[in-house]
Amino acid sequence: MSDQKLRVLYVSQEINPFLSETSLAQIVKNVAQSVQEYGKEIRVFMPRFGCINERRHQLHEVIRLSGMNLIVNDTDHPLIIKVASIPQAKMQVYFIDNEKFFKRKELVCDSKNNLFDDNDERSIFFCRGVLETVKKLGWTPDVIHCNGWMTAMMPMYVKKFYANDPYFNEAKVVFSIYNNAFDGSLNSKLPSKLAFDGFDANDTKLLKDPTHENLCKTAIKFSDGVIFEEKATSKSLQKFAADNDKPTLTHAEGENLAKIYSDFYEQVLETNNALA
Repeated sequence: MSDQKLRVLYVSQEINPFLSETSLAQIVKNVAQSVQEYGKEIRVFMPRFGCINERRHQLHEVIRLSGMNLIVNDTDHPLIIKVASIPQAKMQVYFIDNEKFFKRKELVCDSKNNLFDDNDERSIFFCRGVLETVKKLGWTPDVIHCNGWMTAMMPMYVKKFYANDPYFNEAKVVFSIYNNAFDGSLNSKLPSKLAFDGFDANDTKLLKDPTHENLCKTAIKFSDGVIFEEKATSKSLQKFAADNDKPTLTHAEGENLAKIYSDFYEQVLETNNALA
């Protein structure tokens, strides 16, 4: 890297304190805050799930960023952008919102613990919404750090759909895996929905059965680096990352957190630049 600050885009399905019940939410908040305090420039995004209390967390719509429509599976969906701060972390978080996808109070399962049938489209909308908003911000990330399975299609979009976009064509993608697997599979029509955005059968072959494991494998395939954030992460995912020669990191805690993650970002940038 040059003397210019490293720019890291954090994309996560959960972030503390807006959603605080999981280790994913806490880890992302800790890592992003630490890396920012370490002198890096960051942006942070998550979905605006309906269970998030807008008044308590003082979310407000960013009018200049809202107003776009995104097409998912040949249907237009309005994109609404909201923002809030985490005062003690001196960190701003952007929220991707849409009434159809994120108004409901539950996160990814209904009251009977069944996966929502549109989780695949919610994920596509979230991933594309983040990237389109970043473009509207006029901000070019060096590293895009994706956290959790709802961001698993982000690496594929960055590397294929946005491959020639000057905002993202040099960005490296890091995917963090957590022990937040769901039972069953997402909508079996996911490959055909992705085909609408130009992805071919080779891109989506693992998603013929869109299980948590296959989503993560697809993310690994298109990522430049992989982080295993929790103990007892799937051995098959670790093997898949190794078989695909991806630089990997095991999550660390403590006062060296920012340096460990920053060094890994630099490693990913250097490794992939050397291969270019």
